[in-house]
Amino acid sequence: MRILFTGGTGKAGRHVVPYLRDRGHRVVNVDLQPLGMDGVDDLTADITDSGQMFNVLTSYANFDELEPGTGVPHFDAVVHFAAVPRILIRPDNETFRINTVGTYNVIEAAVKLGIRKIIFASSETTYGICFNDGPMDPPSIPIDEDVPVNPMDSYGLSKVVNEQTARAFQRRSGADVYGLRIGNVIEPHEYAENFPAYFRDPDLRLRNAFCYIDARDLGQIVDRCLATDGLGYRIFNAANDGNSVALSTPEIIERYYRDVPQTRPLGPEEGIYSNARIRQELGFVEEHPWTRHVADPRSTR
Repeated sequence: MRILFTGGTGKAGRHVVPYLRDRGHRVVNVDLQPLGMDGVDDLTADITDSGQMFNVLTSYANFDELEPGTGVPHFDAVVHFAAVPRILIRPDNETFRINTVGTYNVIEAAVKLGIRKIIFASSETTYGICFNDGPMDPPSIPIDEDVPVNPMDSYGLSKVVNEQTARAFQRRSGADVYGLRIGNVIEPHEYAENFPAYFRDPDLRLRNAFCYIDARDLGQIVDRCLATDGLGYRIFNAANDGNSVALSTPEIIERYYRDVPQTRPLGPEEGIYSNARIRQELGFVEEHPWTRHVADPRSTR
């Protein structure tokens, strides 16, 4: 597929883009900073400028596409990851403006240009736990896509708005528009750097509901979205199968969620932040559990 990928230079994008490239897709990265990766085309553009988004979606990827003499090729899909990635980087109003206007512009251009597959990055923060002012329990566990969204911060709110924007454009177009509520993205080097601290102090992971998504497994999820047609508008939690601490799921529940209702039984190592939908509907098969990259301290007890 010929894919326009916004935000490919960011933390998640720089792993998802090569995953897609290595599966034979042609990826054009649209970002304010080039990725500079072999086999990936870069275009510098601002998602908050509607004209630039229409322009890049009707642009050649590189000089080789001039050779056939048949005009600009059509994009088969758009993957939209570009955003201010959290609170406390820009002023709150700028975080909200960039994320919501940018997403509107990207999806509008894609839909009006007839692109039938759009994947966009939403966030775990839509559930309200991550950036809540004070501790917050989820209304129920596991946290699946049916749990109500309830953020109080500008970033999480922007992602809720983006989901509604995507839903509106899907209604008017009938295209497949899939949103990924992406958990805490973990790059390969971060297992050795960060997980020993998570094992010593599981409280560090409470605001993430103990979830994580390996950046390479996120690439697989995006690829599975590209390969799965006909779902219309769909929201998916994007997370690995288990939890990011060296506690069993019953131990996590006993320590942190004793008074939180359970909507169904959870397996002994099943994630509190549920990825059941991507496994069932997209065929996601986890390749990078943390146990593959860092020693499980429970094995030495």
